[in-house]
Amino acid sequence: MEHITLLLAIVVVTALVFDFTNGFHDTANAMATTISTGAMKPKTAVAMSAVLNLIGAFLSVEVAKTISGGIVNENGIRTEVIFAALVGAILWNLFTWLLGLPSSSSHALFGGLIGAAVMSAGWSSINGGTVVTKVLLPAIAAPLVAGIAAMLATRLTYRINRNVTDPNQQKSTAKGYRAGQIASAGLVSLAHGTNDAQKTMGIITLALVTSGVLAPGSNPPMWVIVSAGVAIALGTYLGGWRIIRTMGKGLTDLQPPQGFAAQTSAATVILASSHLGFSLSTTQSCSGAVMGAGLGRKGGVVRWSTATRMFVAWGLTLPAAGLVGAGAEFLTKQGPWGIAVTAVILVGGSFAIWLASRREPVDHTNVNDTDGTTADEPQGVVTTAMAAVAPPPTAGAVSELSTTIPAPAAASDDTPRPAATV
Repeated sequence: MEHITLLLAIVVVTALVFDFTNGFHDTANAMATTISTGAMKPKTAVAMSAVLNLIGAFLSVEVAKTISGGIVNENGIRTEVIFAALVGAILWNLFTWLLGLPSSSSHALFGGLIGAAVMSAGWSSINGGTVVTKVLLPAIAAPLVAGIAAMLATRLTYRINRNVTDPNQQKSTAKGYRAGQIASAGLVSLAHGTNDAQKTMGIITLALVTSGVLAPGSNPPMWVIVSAGVAIALGTYLGGWRIIRTMGKGLTDLQPPQGFAAQTSAATVILASSHLGFSLSTTQSCSGAVMGAGLGRKGGVVRWSTATRMFVAWGLTLPAAGLVGAGAEFLTKQGPWGIAVTAVILVGGSFAIWLASRREPVDHTNVNDTDGTTADEPQGVVTTAMAAVAPPPTAGAVSELSTTIPAPAAASDDTPRPAATV
């Protein structure tokens, strides 16, 4: 600690700020379905998630080692590069939070780091093989695997309970699924802390290595693990209510069995990837699981217009954060005044985004309200096409149709006629 310079201290603080934004940006991953189905109250849900995020930060350091010594070559990377990378990641996180889009905080960090490293030392500073195998391929596979698993789990769940018709049994089953949702949400929170808190640990460790405080290949010190865990837990407790609304109400309408299936599937994928050292996007895993659960229920529909906006955000995250990181690194290369200007841009941009969010605030009191852009969206071209080609009525149904032509009204001077006799 005695070797930490002013610049390194700024980088460490900025990394913890990113960790904080990661926490409130990704709260929806664990708690959106639990809140939207009413299994837990909003504030209780984020408080539980925060505690489990903190605990999860102490379970593994494999992902941290992937970031600190895998994506970029430590030799030749300056501390200023880490600062520029964090600027790109934080600003993209805040921008997508303002739009309510569940983009990947992980990919924002990777994009900022890659862009800043390329601006500083060229493409040779990037370990392309690690980026492909531990970032890009998991980004494609994670939502697909989680989505398919959630869809199959949802179908199995409804099949098992298809013969439950007694109202009391139905109530007991619903309570059981809500309890299962709470347990699976806790598992996702634990997995999120295990996976995402390590990303900040890896960045701080990389900064310590580039400054000569730690030897290359070192594990994160205990103070780094503790501070990263606390930062992400505080951000989680704050609650990213805008993204929770999108995940819980915007993608599909979930029932407790679907929420349980989605969260269990996502947690399994995230924990497995953390154990293998894959720096997985928990956002993409959980979003894929929610969509899979929506498709798994008979009559369930995914709102593809919302999903399309989310897919676009996923695709833009790496390059957009990379461009911002590269621009920030261009400034920091100019010397102390460039670092100061970059810091001002970060603070000013963050404040401007916060002011914009105050125009239409979203918090725990209105997180389950529809915002007029999700609930009224078309349910997708597949559903529309199916409705358009519905079979015509059968002959039996046609025979039941009849038209009754009322008799003319009797005039006022008409007298009643006697009944006809045969």
